[in-house]
Amino acid sequence: MVWDTRIFRLFIVWYCIGIVLLSFDLLPPWLEWANAFFLMLAGTLGFLYFFRKFGKTTGGILGAVIFVFTFIVEGAGAGADFLFGSYDYTERFAPNLFGVPIAIGFAWLMVMATTHVLALSIFPEGGWRYAAAGGVGAVVMDLIIDPVAFHLKGYWIWEDTGLYYGIPWTNFTGWFVVAFVLHLLIDRLMKAKGDQWSFGIPEKRMVLLYILVTAMFVLLGLLGGLWLAAAASTLGAAAFVATARKRRPA
Repeated sequence: MVWDTRIFRLFIVWYCIGIVLLSFDLLPPWLEWANAFFLMLAGTLGFLYFFRKFGKTTGGILGAVIFVFTFIVEGAGAGADFLFGSYDYTERFAPNLFGVPIAIGFAWLMVMATTHVLALSIFPEGGWRYAAAGGVGAVVMDLIIDPVAFHLKGYWIWEDTGLYYGIPWTNFTGWFVVAFVLHLLIDRLMKAKGDQWSFGIPEKRMVLLYILVTAMFVLLGLLGGLWLAAAASTLGAAAFVATARKRRPA
């Protein structure tokens, strides 16, 4: 498939440009849309991974289910304080659909694809332990994503509060629950199709994507003085990736 390679190359170019602009504080206000586009590119890579892994029909349906399910859950969270806590999206993460940024669905596609590969490396037999590992990997990413999006970017406003940068603990349990449930779905699909363990170029790209996206938000956190969040996510991601590499079957 040539599209995943082309989009991956575009993502790398976009990523490098973003690193330069952010590191030297050169990002103009009119280019704020680039942040949403960054997550859309990352999510598209996640969708294409599922497309390649499970085939056009199953992979396409899985990607659509992840996008729609997380979009609905996030909308319920913002509208009815469901699962994550009480919060509201702003217009700074537009375009929005029914009050929810479209980039949110793409972000979850990226989270699910990358944590799937890493969690499966740790527990190649699948099952609830694989799903739990994927949930933990997702929370590790959110340890930096949420403080950056809330405090530095103003993409959403928390009406609840908590000890961790004013973010309620229900947000992180919500991330775990959503990721855990979706990983169980992926596990069912793998077993139904009889998929065998593999770690080729598509999987390597997903591992790299997990590292790069986390690193980008860590950079933003460091530039914004979110030292604890940057340290927590860096250490968590490093442990997650290192464990996956150590336990990955030959």
